[in-house]
Amino acid sequence: MNFRAALPTFVITLREGVEAALVVGIVLACLKKAKAEQLNSSVYRGIWAGIFASVLVGVFFIWGIQSLSTTYPQYATVIEPLLEAVFGVIAIALLSWMLIWMTQQARSLKAEIEGNITSVLQQGNRGDWGVFSLIFIAVLREGFETVVFIVANFQQGILPAVGGALAGLIGAVGIGALLFKWGVKINIRTFFQVMGFFLLLIVAGLVVGALKHFDEAAAALAQLNPRFASLCFYYGHFDQDPSCLLGPIIPNRTKVLPDNEFPGVVLKALFGYRAKIYLVQAVAYLLFLFAVSSLYFRSLIVPASEVRQSEQSVQKN
Repeated sequence: MNFRAALPTFVITLREGVEAALVVGIVLACLKKAKAEQLNSSVYRGIWAGIFASVLVGVFFIWGIQSLSTTYPQYATVIEPLLEAVFGVIAIALLSWMLIWMTQQARSLKAEIEGNITSVLQQGNRGDWGVFSLIFIAVLREGFETVVFIVANFQQGILPAVGGALAGLIGAVGIGALLFKWGVKINIRTFFQVMGFFLLLIVAGLVVGALKHFDEAAAALAQLNPRFASLCFYYGHFDQDPSCLLGPIIPNRTKVLPDNEFPGVVLKALFGYRAKIYLVQAVAYLLFLFAVSSLYFRSLIVPASEVRQSEQSVQKN
């Protein structure tokens, strides 16, 4: 298995898995506090159902890509890179939104889940279904984001994707067990901040990859059908590696930092580094980093009102 290709999936799955583990741990703690531990089985059923549904979504997406390529073999060279580009854009949007939203909601996550559990327990006989639904949706949400990322990078191969996902899932379960079963103190806020920084760079790498897939799809379509030749509005006749949409290539760094040798290969796997990168890719990468990192780091700032409330609660206790 290509461990370098599995690294991004591992990081994504670990972070998403820890988020799901936090929800599960808080729910189990609430049920224990409410002396409703008979509903623990609903929690575990929700976990397995969420994981199974996420796998089904991934299989469906991959099957859809392969079916389209098989049905229209003459356009296979267009369909595969185009769909990978589309899934890349979806993954960029989902992961960016999740990164900022989760950071903003993390401060009230426990109170929100406890409120939901209290409401569920008040439903009486329907509490079993309510707990199952809460866990199922939480796991499926994180799993769906991971699946879309994997499909967007499907060209890396199925084995690295599965291996990275399993390793990340095991790591998330381990962190969850340390936090809630053995009571080990982990600064979860610092963990998410560090993982958020890595995730930001990984998603920026997706921007580079998605643009390259769009370029490949446009070039293939232009070759298959002359009517679409105008798609290649840029074509550098003097470029060693011409591009349809991405403009001229930036000075080649293959001799300085090749992306097929260490450490360039790790930078490529994790952060989308390319020894050969085009102007549009470089500009889009920097613009994305500037825009999303500004929103992300702003979301890390705790409002003054919340700081005062926290200090007051500490003084009362």
